[in-house]
Parts: sequence; structure tokens; C-alpha cells
Amino acid sequence: MISLRREREGERARSIEALERSILRRVGRAIKDYRMIEDGDRVLVAISGGKDSWTLLHILRLLQRRAPVRFDLFAVNIDQGYPGFRADLIEEYLKREGYEYYIVPNPTYRIIQEKLEPGTTACALCSRLRRGALYRLAKELKATKIALGHHADDLMVTFLLSVFFRGEIRTMPPILRSDDGQNIVIRPLCYVFEDEIRRYVSHTGAPVVSCASPYCEDETALRFQMKALLNELEGRYPRLKNSLLAALGKVNLTHLMDRRFLPLLSADSSVTEGRAALVAQTILEDMGAGDGYDVSPQCAHDEASHL
Repeated sequence: MISLRREREGERARSIEALERSILRRVGRAIKDYRMIEDGDRVLVAISGGKDSWTLLHILRLLQRRAPVRFDLFAVNIDQGYPGFRADLIEEYLKREGYEYYIVPNPTYRIIQEKLEPGTTACALCSRLRRGALYRLAKELKATKIALGHHADDLMVTFLLSVFFRGEIRTMPPILRSDDGQNIVIRPLCYVFEDEIRRYVSHTGAPVVSCASPYCEDETALRFQMKALLNELEGRYPRLKNSLLAALGKVNLTHLMDRRFLPLLSADSSVTEGRAALVAQTILEDMGAGDGYDVSPQCAHDEASHL
């Protein structure tokens, strides 16, 4: 009985090690593909206390030890003042593990109670307030990059929401310069699926803490519905998520209907894929959207095909 238990424990350990190697490989690939982290960067990792941000912090620390470039890493938690939020557990873990960290109180909950209009949702306002606080802290703490824990499922759900309810083809980009040009946001988990993070996070030993917001667990919200739809489709059509993730990085601009790209719709046979990408990049730069927007054929397909 004891030997059987040890054998099972050994199998679980090997499974976690294989999962960790896979996540490390894909996070490293994302960082390389989108030039997320460069030599000398000081990376602020936003820690909510949830599984995604803990996984991100743990993986980035592992990469920091073996990466060919040198960069600093520190954690920031915005305590938004929701009753019952356990910032103490987050601080205890960060201190024990030797991270540079900052726990920053922010009156988000009070502001939402004062400003939220009837019939509107709190999530958008909460997100804006938290983002504003992160941007201010990044400047104060001399961060060159802000790393967020959004994963592949988040990108796909955002895409579905944008297509179905905004009539727009867009999602969370892997790297984005803020509107004021002062901050660069990166999403190193963009090639990693949520179910992998859920399996991996217990390995880190980090305390998974709820944000304690009374607003964020509304399962009638569209984001929850799109997430359920995506998982239902994946159950019906295995590897659908892999295909959708690859599609987000492989945009054929000549086969869409956006009139801003009319030069790409020419019947002239000389409009090759490379020239089309160049024209598209020029148009985007003229629109002020050139930073962090990759219109080349570079995509997540190679890695996604191995997941």
C-alpha cells in the first residue's frame, strides 16, 4: 500500500514537472515573439491573489534565473478595500518567498459605492480604477513593464465578446502601450490555457485568495456566459481552443471588410502578403496604433499545435 502511494505521488510529481516545463516553454516563447521583456527591464507583476497572477509570478521568477537577459521582478497587490479581502495572506507569502513586493491600499470599493449608477456593472469601473493605480505605481517604482496574468482563455473570451456584442474584431493584445505612452503592459501567459494554470497553481504553494468583490462572481454576466460557451465548444470539438488561439495571431487582412485597409483589397497581383503587411503597418501607424500591434504572419500556431 505504501509503495503504491509513493508510486502515485511520483507520477503526480512527474506530471507537474512536465506541465511546468510546458508552461515555461510557452511563456518564454510569448516573451520572445512579442519582445515583452528586454535586458535591464524592471517588471511589475500585478498580484490579485488569484491563480493566474500567482502562476505568472512563479514562472517569471523561474525564467529570471535562466533567461539570457537580466531583468528585475517585483510584485504589487492593490488592496481595493473589499470587506474580507485577505491581503495579509498575500503579504505573508511574498515575504516568506523573498520577493520584492508592495501592498498598496486603494479606496476602490468606496468609490464604486459612491459612483456606480443604477443598472450598470461595477467590473468596468473597478478595472479602470485598478489600472489607474497600477499605472501610477509603475511610475513611482520605476517599472518599465507591467505584467498581467491574463491567459489564452481570457484572450479568446474577450474576442468572442468583441465580435458578438461590439461588432469589432479585437482582443487583449500580448503587449500594449498605454494611451498616454507612459506604460507598457505585457501578458506573458497568452499562450497558456486556464485549465493548465488551475492544475499548476497548487504546486507554487501560494495562497489563492478571492478578490472579495461582491460584483465579480455574477454568473449571468456576459463574460461568464462566453467562457461557458467556449468550454462547451471545446468539449464538443476537441482542440478548438488551440485553433482559435492560433487564429488570433494569424490575421488575413485582405479577406476582411475593414475599409481602412482598402489598399490591401486591390486586384493588383503585385500585392503580396509581405507588401500587404507593410501597407497595413503603415496605415496603423498613421492611425496611431502602430505600437505593440503586430500585423505580420507571426502567430501562436506552432506552440498551440503542441499543447
